[in-house]
Amino acid sequence: MSVATIGGARLHYDDHAPDGRSGGEPVVLVMGAGGRGRAWRLHQVPALAEAGYRVITYDSRGVPPSDPGEAGLTLGDLAADLAGLIEHLCIGPCRLVGTSLGALVVQELLLTRPDLATAAVLMATRGRDDGLRAAAARAEIELLDSGITLPLRYHAALQAIQNLSPHTLNDDVEVSDWLSVFEQSLSTGPGLRHQLAIKPDPGRLAAYAAITTPCLVLGFADDLVTPPHLVAEVARAIPGAAHQLIHHAGHYGYMEQPEEVNRRMLEFFRGVPARPLPRTSRAAPQERRVTSP
Repeated sequence: MSVATIGGARLHYDDHAPDGRSGGEPVVLVMGAGGRGRAWRLHQVPALAEAGYRVITYDSRGVPPSDPGEAGLTLGDLAADLAGLIEHLCIGPCRLVGTSLGALVVQELLLTRPDLATAAVLMATRGRDDGLRAAAARAEIELLDSGITLPLRYHAALQAIQNLSPHTLNDDVEVSDWLSVFEQSLSTGPGLRHQLAIKPDPGRLAAYAAITTPCLVLGFADDLVTPPHLVAEVARAIPGAAHQLIHHAGHYGYMEQPEEVNRRMLEFFRGVPARPLPRTSRAAPQERRVTSP
């Protein structure tokens, strides 16, 4: 794992070379609120590397071990971090993949720094909060502020119900595996609160009409956190965006239905011409190297 200082914030990232070769067109994967970049390693990183892409994953500001950030963190801040990381690695323009909050960050970058992107896959995204999603975010922030710590088993069960498809929840073997994962991956700390407080500007949905980067918008049919109708609004707002729905998948559809997600992602990328790689594919010597835990 490597560290880059972007706009005063220290971001931890991993740079995965394509299978059996050097170089490769770069793809940056952007995780959702409180999520570690390593969550992409199980399914998306291997698929992209096998297809010949150079894959960069990172822990966004607010997610340990990257800096926690401060109260008032915005989508603009996270998009600037993403732009800074791309420039630090000298990999722009590149392909981008984001899920949930990560997709909102990518959308913001497509508006503010379109020169850094050639194509984008946006999963479980939205352009606004409806009443229920806004209330759920407020409730989660209030719980964090209360200082109450939920038992890990309760947290795991709640995470499963909120983020997985009934297709998964009705399989006792799969549920057991997921509960074990959730019990070991509780997100906490001030950075999580800062990210949970981020919400899309209601007027930003209309602004997506200015996006010119080719986009694939993926919704998950059983997603309770970002339901398909909110995803569809983003697809309609972005000119020319492809919109697809993946069944038997909840908010974590990229892990529940990884083969289908990867197939559609790679098929979309194959349809977007690659731009020549920059002469320098890396930035100046990295600040330092650390060992991934």
